[in-house]
Amino acid sequence: MGKEELQWRHIDLNLLVAFSYLYRHRSVSIAAEHACVSQSAMSHSLARLRQLLGDVLFERKGHQMCPTERAHQIAPKISVLLDTVSGQILQSEPFSPSHYQGVCRIGLTDYAELIFAPAIYDAIRAQAPHAQFSLINVNRSNYEQISEQEKLDIIIGSIPLLADGFSSQHLYTEQHVCLADLSALDPSIFSADGQLSLQSFTQVEHALVSPDGKLATQIDKTLAEHGLSRQVTVASRNFLTIQTLLKGRALIAIVPKKMADLATEQGGLSMLEPPIAVADFDIAMIWPEVKTQDDKSRWLRSVLNKVLV
Repeated sequence: MGKEELQWRHIDLNLLVAFSYLYRHRSVSIAAEHACVSQSAMSHSLARLRQLLGDVLFERKGHQMCPTERAHQIAPKISVLLDTVSGQILQSEPFSPSHYQGVCRIGLTDYAELIFAPAIYDAIRAQAPHAQFSLINVNRSNYEQISEQEKLDIIIGSIPLLADGFSSQHLYTEQHVCLADLSALDPSIFSADGQLSLQSFTQVEHALVSPDGKLATQIDKTLAEHGLSRQVTVASRNFLTIQTLLKGRALIAIVPKKMADLATEQGGLSMLEPPIAVADFDIAMIWPEVKTQDDKSRWLRSVLNKVLV
């Protein structure tokens, strides 16, 4: 009996399934519930995992079992193994959109969900009328973890630094504009041709769409280089909140143009050219590399590419 064969005799692949539930739910009791086993059985599996891998893997902090660095390192690899078994070994029939009755799990940044959710829904339902959808909010700092926890098929948004284990496709480049309720602003701040000067831009109060909750962006750094500053009086992670705040108030916000298009269509707000250079940003479609050849993932990417480009 060879060494490799002897090692396999001591490895229970069900332990990898237990690890996946524990990593996803951060709780022995909840992991046991979703795995349809007793809590004591899940605890026993965790003990065996710790012995097998030589690491505590999950440490109790408050009411959660928090993964160790070792657990974070191996989680993507275990996910790949389980996805390979379920998607490429156990799946016997080819994927058929018209017959698919499962769930399409799509991660979207706040911006992408607001702009694209209706078009995504219509495009997928047109080809997969029995499918269901789960639209899950992600951002550039948590998409890797949420992709693993929620088993996302696709992620759409502005994520410039791609983590290992993911592939991406550029969809388009977005621009920024100023958005405001012109009827609420002092007319004297505009030039004769209706434009906003840089000086006036710094004197008007600003509302900020801020994914991380901060009250400053690269724009403030650029203004500082010119010896200028602006007054940001409110920030929100949600664009719809900023859109509501702008109506009837002497506020201005710099937002992505597609967001501004939506706000102007709904009435009451207008777009202006920013009087300062604001960097464009790329919108991409992202997916786990392990799903690159998966039939469902390939179909989703094809559908969304046609809708979003």
